[in-house]
Amino acid sequence: MASNITISAPPASPSLSVGAQVGIAILTLAFVLGFPGNLFVVWSVFCRVKKRSVTCLLVLNLALADASVLLSAPFFLRYLAGGRGWEFGSAACKLVHYLSSVNMYVSIYLICLMSMDRWLAVTKPFLSQRMRTKRSLLTLLLVVWVLAFLLSLPMPFYRSNLRKPNNLTYCMPYHWDSVGHRVFQYLFETIMGCLVPFSLINTCYSSVVCRLQSAKFQRRNQGSRLILLIICAFAVFWLPYHIVNIIEVVGLLQGSKSVIAAALKARPNVTAFAYFSSSVNPILYVFAGSSHIRQAGLSFMGKLFEATNSESRSTSIFTRSSRSGSAADESSVLNTLSTKLGRPFKGKSKNRSSSVAGKEGDEPELKTLTGVQQKE
Repeated sequence: MASNITISAPPASPSLSVGAQVGIAILTLAFVLGFPGNLFVVWSVFCRVKKRSVTCLLVLNLALADASVLLSAPFFLRYLAGGRGWEFGSAACKLVHYLSSVNMYVSIYLICLMSMDRWLAVTKPFLSQRMRTKRSLLTLLLVVWVLAFLLSLPMPFYRSNLRKPNNLTYCMPYHWDSVGHRVFQYLFETIMGCLVPFSLINTCYSSVVCRLQSAKFQRRNQGSRLILLIICAFAVFWLPYHIVNIIEVVGLLQGSKSVIAAALKARPNVTAFAYFSSSVNPILYVFAGSSHIRQAGLSFMGKLFEATNSESRSTSIFTRSSRSGSAADESSVLNTLSTKLGRPFKGKSKNRSSSVAGKEGDEPELKTLTGVQQKE
């Protein structure tokens, strides 16, 4: 959830506006579906997954971020339904919005890591295997969390408790009546929370698609489908929010009151819509792992995450095999020629293949590939 969350303040009277009722419905549904759903994902990873892949650990961190932000739902529900303004003080006002902003940045940059991991596995398999260590992954995860906390720092400066004429206090955006501050906040959020990460994601997946098409490898595994579903869901729920940010920035720079008014009117709806993104990922996992439900029962999600481990490894094996295919053909021709001449052929390609086979001793597919070259 972004730092600029703007949930319409409910009226002081007992009757709720339509906007407040819609907000209550969205927040309630998000909390009821998302909080237990994300806890179930965390439980599945810790208790039902024996070999945790990179994708699995990234999904775990994504679930933890989503579950933490959904804990703010009761505060906003009370804010909308109570009719008494913000009753939890200035510190809580800043904190819940800060954590919501952290969740937005953590989510999108974890998705970036998923995309980069898939790109490395397909385009640079040997480098991918060397980098896929627990230490390097934990370092990257730490960088993502620290980066998210740093990028969210502007939020406390742009959120404050304001007292209205009805003598009630509301937790609202506050920019000291400065156009520059408003432009900076909305533009900063959109650039760092949308343009930069989505550019990186698109670059990685474009390269992956080109690589797989050139290798004529058309198999789609569950890991790739799962990551694509997460990316699409994040885009669907967050792009409207960032579009409203851009509209408001344009209105502020042009001094157009009608454009600013349109952005302000749309902001509560797109903000609530973006909030719901924290609850949708567990639903996506259920669809992605539906083939395992009948056999594994409540452990189906563990089977799904374990499948991403084996499939990522097989993708790396395929790309390594396709790259060494031309060398294998050349070696077989030379071996055939040397057999006819009555002398064994010993070349660099054979030695190189032998060393590769020794390093990848735990991968039967690669052993089979290199074994053909080693026989004389």
